[in-house]
Amino acid sequence: MNRRKRRSRRWSMRLLRMAERPEDLNLPNAVITRIIKEALPDGVNISKEARSAISRAASVFVLYATSCANNFAMKGKRKTLNAGDVLAAMEEMEFQRFVTPLKEALDVYKRGQKGKKEASEQKKKDKDKKPDSEDHEKGREEENENEDEDERMEEEEPKEVENEEEEVEN
Repeated sequence: MNRRKRRSRRWSMRLLRMAERPEDLNLPNAVITRIIKEALPDGVNISKEARSAISRAASVFVLYATSCANNFAMKGKRKTLNAGDVLAAMEEMEFQRFVTPLKEALDVYKRGQKGKKEASEQKKKDKDKKPDSEDHEKGREEENENEDEDERMEEEEPKEVENEEEEVEN
């Protein structure tokens, strides 16, 4: 038995122990159906059995790739898988031709995440600036109101003083 078959057989046994039921290992049918439709030319149909077989194969592939990537993480004494682990797993699984497209897709994803993060930070900065300017505006309005009240009170005070003087004279 060659190395790949032995490794695959050991992995299959480990996989079966991980899942309580075989159905737990399947990817969502809607996702699989969408991927299949995008991959096939227009007008080509696929039977339920073929869709189910592809779904199971995709699930097994994902779990196998995850297991291989986990081995690389464990060798690095880490519990978290990272992109480098997945890329190394793809090479170990003899899928070298997918490594370059995966790296490119990862770069696109990272750029997108960086753009989202920058947009979020800018939005937060803008939001922080608005309340300050609104508070400043409110502060000005309150000051103006207070000044108006003070002026009114000052105008009323002389009248009261005059009224008191009139009463004293009487």
